[in-house]
Amino acid sequence: MAMLTERDKDQVQARNYRAIFRRLLSYMRSEAWRFLLGMILVIAANVVALWGPRFAGQAIDAMGVAVGQTDFSLAITRALLMLVAYASSALLNFFMVRLVVRAAQNVVERMRQDTFDKIVELPISYIDTHQAGDLVSRISYDLDLVSQSMTHDFVQVAASSITVLGSLIMMMQISLTLSVVFLLILPATVIFTIYRVKKTRPLFRIRSRKLGEMNAYVEEILFGQKTIRAYDKEDYFADQFGEVNNESIGAYFKADYQAALNGPSISLISNLSLALVSLFGSLLFLQGRFSIGNFSSFILYSRRFSGPINEIANIFADLQSSLSAANRVFSLLEQDSEPADKEDAHVLTDARGEVEFANVSFSYVEDVPVIQDFSFVAEPGSLVAIVGPTGAGKTTLINLLMRFYDPQEGEIRIDSYPIKDLSRKSLRRSFAMVLQDTWLFRGTIRENIAYGRPEASLEEVIQAAEAAHIHDFIESQPLGYDTMLSDEASNLSQGQKQLLTIARAMLLDTPMLILDEATSNVDSHTEIIVQDAMNNLISGRTSFVIAHRLSTIQNADHILLLVDGEIAEEGTHYDLLNKEGAYYDLYQSQFA
Repeated sequence: MAMLTERDKDQVQARNYRAIFRRLLSYMRSEAWRFLLGMILVIAANVVALWGPRFAGQAIDAMGVAVGQTDFSLAITRALLMLVAYASSALLNFFMVRLVVRAAQNVVERMRQDTFDKIVELPISYIDTHQAGDLVSRISYDLDLVSQSMTHDFVQVAASSITVLGSLIMMMQISLTLSVVFLLILPATVIFTIYRVKKTRPLFRIRSRKLGEMNAYVEEILFGQKTIRAYDKEDYFADQFGEVNNESIGAYFKADYQAALNGPSISLISNLSLALVSLFGSLLFLQGRFSIGNFSSFILYSRRFSGPINEIANIFADLQSSLSAANRVFSLLEQDSEPADKEDAHVLTDARGEVEFANVSFSYVEDVPVIQDFSFVAEPGSLVAIVGPTGAGKTTLINLLMRFYDPQEGEIRIDSYPIKDLSRKSLRRSFAMVLQDTWLFRGTIRENIAYGRPEASLEEVIQAAEAAHIHDFIESQPLGYDTMLSDEASNLSQGQKQLLTIARAMLLDTPMLILDEATSNVDSHTEIIVQDAMNNLISGRTSFVIAHRLSTIQNADHILLLVDGEIAEEGTHYDLLNKEGAYYDLYQSQFA
């Protein structure tokens, strides 16, 4: 069976709102007692409120239509009963809202946690091909819409149903003839509502998608602010955002405009029925068929009947918006997580660090090879440097080694174990990584260093920091190792960030190590410090170093020069210089 893409799943589910609603109900099941009690309170509140118009009519009749016929006692009693009915309804609604809001927030909390858990379980290939802003939009804005529907729309549908049914029963008790007249236009209202729902449904799907695209664009621009300003491109990207924003506003306008037309249109139809009721009711009153009080009660019930009918279009518009948002969340939850390990997967412990690539070929896009028939063996404890032009496949080798992707052909082995036979957790725990783009989270310096080993003692953290040449800097801070790092560690220099990530890798103490352009973002003086720290880190570990600066890899045990995903040259630094080939030319271009 062919696999469905995410867009395919979106389209399939978009046409099946019942399935989305059933999926949503499965989440609501955990809060069933709150929702059930809330529905009971809704029913009670609306049933009590339905007596208001009846008491109002009885109070009017008690006042009489002629002088001397007024029964003040009965009028006051019925007026007080009407007040009690409406007050009781308001109190019941108050308790209902508290219950339902709590239940809805608990449901959304679970959905948000499941969505976040799914995001961290997704394969790197999915993350690489989807904008972060769109994923953020699903976990924030889309789930906010779902929460709003559970706290308002679902309750409103239940309340409206009770009000419509109850009002109809009360009207029929007052006058069956007048009820038939009132209901003559009801089919037109229902048909028009169904037509409008079908017309607006796809517009809300587009609205949610456009908002996700806009959020993704904004996030991309925020990350590139320094570059944008350095190149004086503020106006250019402002214009670009104007186009994205215009598309988003256009989608919002179409959806909201079409939804906004529903209410007035249905109100017009309802008012026509009310006009007919007023006309025929007046004739029946003049004929003495019923009293002015009953006529007033009928009019009040007809308004209560028409009110929810008028709101149905707006409610359905909101429901469509929230179900479209829920659809985006569920389509994400249905994405395949990173493939599970084999049932008998071997747990890699105390690895020696022998790494072998055997005839490995890989491509991100079919028929566009990145790595071709790559074979190489790294001996335990050796330092392997990988160099080559941009796009040669250097980072791809690391992605394959860490099983962020799996090769289409060939095999990678560690200590003679194919990595597909190893548990991913034990494989990745056998590597420490220091990347070009340092990642530090909001927390203390100690927490950032001990990220891989949160149970590490302060003494162990200090030893790692000393080996990384960052201890003195940390001690100079007001709170030392308890100093808080701001968002994205903006209160540190690039070199300090890099040294902290090296300290983190040292504390992890793994048998294998990956360094990806770890010194490319620092100045020459800082590079010497970072390089010395890296030498301490590399010692005794099988290390893979991706480097553009050839001065940093002259002591490598083996250098691989990649060109178009294949090994063009390999050997030690001096062996490759003596060959006077591609590596020699690359070296000369840097040190000429």
